[in-house]
Amino acid sequence: MLDKIKVSSLVNSIVPISRFNRGEASKIFEEVSSDGYKVVVKNNKPSCVLMSPKKYEEMIETLEDYQLYIEAEKRLKSASESDFIDQDDVLKTFHISQKDLNEADEAEIEQ
Repeated sequence: MLDKIKVSSLVNSIVPISRFNRGEASKIFEEVSSDGYKVVVKNNKPSCVLMSPKKYEEMIETLEDYQLYIEAEKRLKSASESDFIDQDDVLKTFHISQKDLNEADEAEIEQ
């Protein structure tokens, strides 16, 4: 059953380029809005992928998060004990007290 759902979803995502040539662009864009994406095929080969702005933003955010994760992993693997700074030393350097930190936790941060 799961394979049928995947195949059905894949088949429904394919849009022949000829639909654009017949003036169905508006309808295709509506389908993209509801389905999230469509694969445009030309000469039976994928030519491009159309996706909703929301789906695109989600994809870009996921890629950016993954890149940050990979970079963090690299840095942790190559880090030595001397690369880290004790929290107390950071607080002293910037003249920040534990009370300041506690108050910052309670403050609302605008996004």
